[in-house]
Amino acid sequence: MVGQRIGYIRVSTLDQKTDRQLDGTTVDRLFADRASGKDTERPQLESLLGFVREGDVVVVHSMDRLARNLDDLRRVVQGLVKRGIRIEFVKEGLTFTGEDSPMATLLLSVMGAFAEFERALILERQREGIALAKARGAYKGRKRTLNSDQIAALKQQIADGKQTKAEIARAFGISRETLYQYLRDS
Repeated sequence: MVGQRIGYIRVSTLDQKTDRQLDGTTVDRLFADRASGKDTERPQLESLLGFVREGDVVVVHSMDRLARNLDDLRRVVQGLVKRGIRIEFVKEGLTFTGEDSPMATLLLSVMGAFAEFERALILERQREGIALAKARGAYKGRKRTLNSDQIAALKQQIADGKQTKAEIARAFGISRETLYQYLRDS
């Protein structure tokens, strides 16, 4: 059974471009997420998983674009191939069909583990860089969403007790965690 070629692209931030990931690769339909690799919420991946059918081929630029970690990668790949869907990773030059040899299974695990390891190294270097920048006074953290007058109004509304904290957070356009952060900082 010959199906469609379905592409999946994921970039981590809104300003990143998706152009390079499947450049020159022909696909019948494309799903693209803008989400960090650590996010469990990847709506376009969920849509792709619901859309693909037996005989289709899912084409992804790289293993690290598809999954958050090795367990997630194996779960997604195994789930697809069990349904009769091939998956191709362009960068790694690997294809999984469900009739894979033990060597293919090993490669999936090894390549996925390297991608997970690389992500961990990036995060470690980022934390070290932030610590060094803080030590020399160059890193101040993220700019506050609310100014001091807005923070005072927020605290007054909480003290009044007429609204829930969730309602107040929505009214100010911030998350509940950000609201709690403002309360802790006072």
